[in-house]
Amino acid sequence: MSVTMRYREAWEGFWREAPDDPGAVFWDADPKVTAALHLALFEPRLADAGLPLVDLGCGNGTQTRFLADRFRQVVGVDLAAAALDHARQADPAGQATYRLLDAAERGAAETLHAELGDANVYMRGVLHQCEPADRQPLADGIAALLGERGRVFLVELSEAARPVLGGLAQGPAGPPPKLAPIFRHGIAPGEVADDAVPGYLRAAGLTVLASGELPLITTESAPDGTRIELPSKWLVAGRPG
Repeated sequence: MSVTMRYREAWEGFWREAPDDPGAVFWDADPKVTAALHLALFEPRLADAGLPLVDLGCGNGTQTRFLADRFRQVVGVDLAAAALDHARQADPAGQATYRLLDAAERGAAETLHAELGDANVYMRGVLHQCEPADRQPLADGIAALLGERGRVFLVELSEAARPVLGGLAQGPAGPPPKLAPIFRHGIAPGEVADDAVPGYLRAAGLTVLASGELPLITTESAPDGTRIELPSKWLVAGRPG
């Protein structure tokens, strides 16, 4: 079994079990505290805001629908068919379109680029959950989707998130209810080094145009009732020139 196949099956299992209720998934926070904050950083750095926008790793489509209110064409893509079932069910009006796609699979991103042309890409918390062997192919797939004019906004958990997640997982009562399914399905978040992320993009022929830090808001609360926020880093990248 390939590395990607194990990863795909883990996500299929996770999304088959995931509830439909808003906020029931650990990272499925309201777009007002996620995509809205990201767009404030991304939109001013777009070379062409009229390009299609690909929400890469769209999951159940919460952020995708928000993005579809702001861009003329939004495509949510995910490698788990079960995730797309959730996304389509939550979007009966068809604000966005949804596509089964593994961007780390050779040729898959090129095929979508041939259909859409150059695209902007939004990707939130995908690279750090990939198997190591899939990370560079995923960055190469992003570069293929961007073409010459597209830009990517990428936000990933930073190394500083690992001890936070570890502390949550090893609490006296075990992982919080929304975090437990992630570990149960063999998904290991927070496993990529901070300096590795721009390195993958540079190796794919992209230039980092801007970067910074912004906490990743979750839907889970600590025992004292405060919302759990995970340290994360964001960056915008595109073709040089």
